[in-house]
Order: sequence, then C-alpha cells, then structure tokens
Amino acid sequence: MKNLFKEPIVKFLAVGFVIYLSWLALYEWWIHPMEWVDKGVINNTISISCKILGWFGYVTEISSDRMMRIQGTPGLFIGDSCNGISLFALYSIFIIAFPGRTMYKIIFIPAGILIIHLLNVIRVITLSIIETYSYSWTEFNHTYTFTLIIYACIFLMWILWINKFSGLRMKKADSNNQ
Repeated sequence: MKNLFKEPIVKFLAVGFVIYLSWLALYEWWIHPMEWVDKGVINNTISISCKILGWFGYVTEISSDRMMRIQGTPGLFIGDSCNGISLFALYSIFIIAFPGRTMYKIIFIPAGILIIHLLNVIRVITLSIIETYSYSWTEFNHTYTFTLIIYACIFLMWILWINKFSGLRMKKADSNNQ
C-alpha cells in the first residue's frame, strides 16, 4: 500500500482530492456564506461587461448587484454558480496537485484565473448580445456553447502546464516506431 502512493498518478489524485475537499469545505462553510467574494467577482464581471458593451455602442443598465441588461432586453442574472469561482478553484487545484516548480505555479495560477475570468466576461457580453437579437438562443448558448468553450480552454491550459511547465511531457505516439 505504501508503494501505491509513490505512483505519480495516485499521488496527484490523492493530493488533488484532499485539496478539493478542503476547498469545498472552506467555500461552503465560510466564503460562500459571507457573500462578499461571490458578489465581488459578479460585480466585477458585470462592470467590465457593461464597459465593453458600451464601447460597442450598446446602452447597458445594472439593475441589481447580480443583474445587467442591454437596454430593451430582459437582462442576465449572474448567480454564484456562474461567477467562475468554482472554475478558478478547479483549475488551481489541478496545477497545485500536479508536479512542477513552485515559481511557475505562482505565475501560472493567477494567469489562468485571469484568463478564466476574462472568458467569463466574454461569455456575459456575448450572451447579452445574443439575448438582444435572438432571445430564444440565450439559454442554449449559456448551457452548452459556453460551458464547452470554457472547459476546453481550461483543459488546454492544463495541457500547456503539463507540457511546458510541469517538467513532465505527455507521451506522443511515435508513428516511426510501429
């Protein structure tokens, strides 16, 4: 059993699982009930989204601390599950649990969180525009299109981490050795 935890994949999964459970407990029992982190991320997303939409000539309104709209539309409600914090955590846990130099992790984690946040801003902007021109497509794109895009981007950042920064390389099939 001792040798089992020397296997890199088992060590990665065990460390990742423990960190994930710790994050979940911290978030559910302390961070989420305080609300200021979730609201802060949501307010920042809405603020940036409205500013960028304004640059493109859209008149926006912030109707509550969680809702924004392009004038003349019902608007978008951004709930806690859509603010990206769980994705920040998932991404960070993977990088922390996977082998690699600490200095690279210190740089790569905030950079990835920033990218995820910007993707979420782009998602809000695009959903607002979709809502303006074709309201019936809003829910489909929210549920499927952007979920796929954001998870694909996170996956690609993980692959980048594995191949460029972790010190490990994903094995590529060598077609010449068959």
